[in-house]
Formats: sequence, structure tokens, C-alpha cells
Amino acid sequence: MEEKSKVIFGNPIPEKDYRNAVRSKKKYIRKFGDDSEADYEVSIRKNPYIGDALGVQDVLLGEDSVTAEAEGAQEFDRKKGIIVGNIRMGFGHYRISMAMASAAKSMGYTPYWMDLNGYPQTTCTKVISAQNDLYSLGSRMSKNPVFNRLVWEPMNYEGFRALSYNASDQKNAELMAPVYRNVPKEIPVIGTHVWPAQAAVHAGMQYVVNAIPDNWPMALHLAEGSVHTIQCHNSYMGYRILNGMNKDKVNKPMEADSLVYTGHYIDHELVSNLESDCEARMKRKAEKKPMRFLLTIGGAGAQKEIFAAIIRHLIPYIRRKEAALYVNVGDYRNVWEELLAEIPQMKGITREHFNDWENTKAFAEAVLDDSNKVIGIHGFWHENIFEAVYCTNLLMRSCDVLVTKPSELAFYPVPKLFIKRVGKHEMWGAIHSAEMGDGTLECRDIPHTIQMIDLFLNEDLILNDMCRNIMTNKSIGLYDGAYKVVELAMGLRRNNK
Repeated sequence: MEEKSKVIFGNPIPEKDYRNAVRSKKKYIRKFGDDSEADYEVSIRKNPYIGDALGVQDVLLGEDSVTAEAEGAQEFDRKKGIIVGNIRMGFGHYRISMAMASAAKSMGYTPYWMDLNGYPQTTCTKVISAQNDLYSLGSRMSKNPVFNRLVWEPMNYEGFRALSYNASDQKNAELMAPVYRNVPKEIPVIGTHVWPAQAAVHAGMQYVVNAIPDNWPMALHLAEGSVHTIQCHNSYMGYRILNGMNKDKVNKPMEADSLVYTGHYIDHELVSNLESDCEARMKRKAEKKPMRFLLTIGGAGAQKEIFAAIIRHLIPYIRRKEAALYVNVGDYRNVWEELLAEIPQMKGITREHFNDWENTKAFAEAVLDDSNKVIGIHGFWHENIFEAVYCTNLLMRSCDVLVTKPSELAFYPVPKLFIKRVGKHEMWGAIHSAEMGDGTLECRDIPHTIQMIDLFLNEDLILNDMCRNIMTNKSIGLYDGAYKVVELAMGLRRNNK
């Protein structure tokens, strides 16, 4: 295997940075062991949560694989199978993976789900979990403005941008490769985080696509040996010339066939129903029905104060039936309990949809029919990660405004109100969305967030303009990225590239 930590797209890495990369790998080996000689059994089993909705089959390893075999696990479809490699680090990479799976199913392919953070017996998962814990800690600490300004934002904006960072990631990814050992090498892989893509390349998978989630070009997202895809034209040149990834030095560019613009990675269910959902939003607005806001809250709690302020501000409107609220706290019930404790005014106007997936699906389907009026506050919590993430996707179709930080949800075809980012790289999601006309600017404090809430509530222009822009954007293929990534991955094998 070519040494991918010494030279990145033809750019030599300084010996000091290479030694640091080697030390990083050795540190993880000392802490978690080295299973590079392990021969994990592999099997396939239908995902019990999103298997029906998205056609997802889980790739199981080791003891889980043996158990699945005893229960009658399935075989890989070597002709129409496609692997979606991901990690759980927040909800974003899972959500992008679900978009890929949804597109693959709609195109007649079988999506196989490989969560590299889901094999606890492997060194791979132990390394990823350790780094995930550090990232979650940083997210929580970013509530401190001094830490945020001096540490968190610089790391997320410039630290992850450096080629030297990629060198360490590539070396660590060598420890992740064993999970692919017994996966058929001819099955295409889509990585929705760079580590599954890097690991697949190191493992000798023949056709690897690295679906880059962010539109701020960073070396963090490079997996040389794969084809990289991007969602926005404005990040193409930054990636192509590796802009700023070695300070002011002019770098050798990526090869032209290593980088492809696809558009936004969006689920088939959302794209195919886009026009009718937007028409329904504009109709509700014209008929002065309660405006439906969807709040998605992560577990780090970095933005809970903002969401609490939004809920307090909306409660009078909710009581007057001028607004309604969906609140998805994912798999973090503690966040919901903290909101109830902090906002006693929620009592009496709240309905909980907790850990009952059939109820959640039925509610999301029913409220697509405008004859079923939505009132009050509806809280959603699901213990299972698949349900916790996909709940937002289900609710997105019937909401009027999605309130979110400008992360992966910045690319979704729904009117969006952007609250303060967590990490400076995320600001480019809001910039892109505002340019495309389907989201607001980033509201970086509570007063500006409340101002935007009032504009949505008290006038028609902003919502209707966003809905019309979303439909125009669809007509030019802006939201077709997931289909194009799947077709690219399958085309690599078809053309033997």
C-alpha cells in the first residue's frame, strides 16, 4: 500500500509532520491494540429500524455476524449492492448516509450500512469513539466564549484545514482498514465521513467515493485514492488547488477526476415530494393556519439556551394558535426534561411522542394532510439512533420552517432559519443557503434569531420566496446530489475505474 501520510496529492509532507502522524498511530495502538491481523467474519442483516423505509441492510462483524448467520443472514448482492460507510459523530453523517441509502433504493440498488463506530470489538471503533468523545467535549465547551474564540473555532476552521492534519488521519485510518477485510472488494463504497473512505482505500476496496459534507475546503476531508464529491460550486476550486492547506504555499492540485460536483445530498422522499410540500406551505400561510416550526436539538447542549429562548418567545403565538412547534431532541431525553424544567409555560400545551416509532410515523404522515390541524408543542425522543435521526426527515416535509445550526441540514430543501453555528466551518453552510435563497443568514445571537422568527410569523414574503426558490433550485438539479453520488459510485465499477 502506498504511504499516504508522506505525500498527499503530490505534495510532500514535512518529516516532522510525518513523524507526528506515526506517533499518533502508535499512541492508539498502545491504548486500543492492533487488530490488523484479525479476520472478522462478515454477514448481512436487514436493518430493523430503517430497513423497510430505505432498503438498508446492516453489515455485521465478529460476534454479531456469527449470531446473524445463525438467524439466517443474507448474502451480499455483488451486482446491485453499494456500501454506505459512515460513523456516528453527531447526527450529520448518519443523515447524509440515509440520503445516500434512500437514493440508492429509489434507483434499484441495495444499500449496505457500515457504521465504523458500531463495531466495539475492533480497534477501528475504539479509535473513532475516542475522537468522537473529544469532539463532543469540545462542542460542549464551545459555550464558553473564550474557549470558543481561542480554541474551538480556530481548530474547526484552520486546524482541520492543514495537510499535516490529513497526514495523521491517514495514518490512523490504517487501524480502521480491518473492518473491510472480508467485504467483497468489488462492491462500491460511499463514505459519508472521510474515515470510512480512507479506511476503504487502505483496505483495497476498488471503487470508493468520498462524499464531503462541508463546503469549507479542509484537508480533513481528503481521502486520496477515492473520488471526492462536493455539494457546492463555491468549494470546488478550494478543494481542487488545496487552497490554504499548507499556509500560503501554492500546492499541487488534485487531479481533475478526483473531484466531482454533485449538488446537495438529499433523500429521495424529500426531493420527489418537494413541489407539493412547498405548495402546502404557501397555502397554509395564505390561509393563516398555525406556522409550523421544527427545532432539531443535539445532545451536546451547546445551543440549548437558544432553543429555550425560541420556545419562550413562541408560546404566546402557540396559545393563540398562530404557531405550532415540533421539537426533536434525538436520542437525548435529558435535553427535553431540562427544557420542561426551565420553561414551565410548556405545561398543558405539549404532547410527547416518545420512543414509539409507529406513532411518530403515523403523526408525520397524518399532518401532511392540512385538514389535520397542528396545534401546540410536539416533542419527539427516540432511544434508537436511526429513529432519532430520521424523525427530523419525516417531520421536515410538513413543517414550514426548520430551525437549525448551519450544518448538514443547511443543504435540505425546506425553508430554514439558521441559529448560531458550532464551529466556524459551519458558517459557510448558511452563506451558501442564503445565496441559493432557501435559508436565512446565520443568526449569531438570540435577539437576531427572535427577529427572524417574527418576520416569518408576521409577513408572507420570506417564506413564500424561499418556497419558490426551492422549487427553482430543484429544476436545475441542486438537490440531486445523492442520486449523482450513487450513480458515480456504481459507474466506477461499471467502467472499471
